[in-house]
Amino acid sequence: MQIWVENLNKSYGSKTALSDFNAVFEDGIYGILGPNGAGKTTLMNILTDNILRDSGMILLDGTDILDMKEEYRKIMGYMPQQQQLYDVFTVQQFLLYMGALRGMSKKRILGNMDILLSLLNLQSVRYKKLKQLSGGMKQRVLLVQALLHNPKILILDEPTAGLDPRERIRLRNLISDLSKDKIVFIATHVVSDIEFISKEILLMKDGRLLDMAPPDVLQQKIRGKVFELTIASQQLKQVKKEYRIGNLYRSNDEVVVRVLSENQPASYQYREAAPSLEDVYLYRLET
Repeated sequence: MQIWVENLNKSYGSKTALSDFNAVFEDGIYGILGPNGAGKTTLMNILTDNILRDSGMILLDGTDILDMKEEYRKIMGYMPQQQQLYDVFTVQQFLLYMGALRGMSKKRILGNMDILLSLLNLQSVRYKKLKQLSGGMKQRVLLVQALLHNPKILILDEPTAGLDPRERIRLRNLISDLSKDKIVFIATHVVSDIEFISKEILLMKDGRLLDMAPPDVLQQKIRGKVFELTIASQQLKQVKKEYRIGNLYRSNDEVVVRVLSENQPASYQYREAAPSLEDVYLYRLET
């Protein structure tokens, strides 16, 4: 299965949300990174057919998704960022309703529900009303409804929002396990959620796709530009003026600062550091 996106454009009045977006996607996980206003949500909404593009094409195995209509929605699952749920429904009632909207039989819905509720540790709240659930539980219920019909294309907008670290890891591993025969898109601000499971990372800014490559390739592109400085506390203010700073921590009377620089910071005690995906984000998107 292949999704071919060609010259995709979308504007809201004078605001350009997507500009000449081009990419090809095959089975695997694609992490989408970018600051607010980068165009991530607009791209998601166009891929889900929730909004119309101004121009361009999205072809699934050679057929435009607009021409596929209902057939496309049958193989696409979507988990929105907002928790817009029917609070008076129980978890089971909500999932039965969502499955019925997709034309699934009750037997198939309940069978898939049994498996997914177990995978996402939701068995104990199956008969609770949605308004009784924590934000993290509601987030997992949203993922269950996206997976309920075993979609071939899975679109997830901030899927780990509200989850504690254990549930975030559990969810990340589950998504990775499910991706072997699916095209999965994950838009997130949490770099660690996609760093180790993504086939490729999309870097977006101001509606444009800046780069698209495996995480290790993106990291290699900024090798030689990431350094750790060991400085006295009183030097920190000056270092902040001179460099983009990632992490810092204090060690006794000294401060170790991770910085991004085109040149070696020879004025300070430093060592070159191996780039991380977080460094890539700061270097490519926070300028």
